[in-house]
Amino acid sequence: MTLSFQTTKAGSLPLEPLKQGWQSLPDARIGWWPNFIKAVECQSLWLQIMQQVALEQGHVILYGKRHRIPRLQAWFGSQDYRYSGETLKATPLPPVLTSLLKRCEQRAEAAFNSVLVNYYRDGMDKMGWHSDDEPELGAQPVIASLSLGAKRDFDLKHKGTGQKLRVPVTDGSLLLMAGTCQRFWQHSVPKRAKLTQPRINLTFRFIHSRR
Repeated sequence: MTLSFQTTKAGSLPLEPLKQGWQSLPDARIGWWPNFIKAVECQSLWLQIMQQVALEQGHVILYGKRHRIPRLQAWFGSQDYRYSGETLKATPLPPVLTSLLKRCEQRAEAAFNSVLVNYYRDGMDKMGWHSDDEPELGAQPVIASLSLGAKRDFDLKHKGTGQKLRVPVTDGSLLLMAGTCQRFWQHSVPKRAKLTQPRINLTFRFIHSRR
């Protein structure tokens, strides 16, 4: 499987496709492993996560107003995590997420101590454009995004040039964002109205202690 790298200034003209492994992009490093978790294991992991993780619909603050987010979520880690005006309270990782965290650490060659679980109930659930650039993540955070379930588009957009990268995140795939990716790029999961199947997304990260 390859990824399509496009530029908005030229419409949707494909450039050189990206391959599995680490890729150098303008102002970022991206890692992509479409079969990080084998298909035979994905269903078991899905069931374990649904048994061990309590999901809820959180909120964000936009333009001074509190809105329910269009997906379910849960936060696990030793520290609180604050983004978009809301604070997610620290909760110990359950066994299944601890095991997956260690596996992602090995692939990323980076340390993680937290995970944000996002549950997309169907194609109407989405994630808007944003960067994971909160101060407690550090200047050049490594973010590991592990997907289970339905295929979704994961879009990245360069803040300066408008270049776009579309990653078809699939069951068992792992996407790594590193370097200055969060400084220069935004990412999103767009709505897909015809999709009826759910997706679980685990985003592992390292939260630094507040001083």
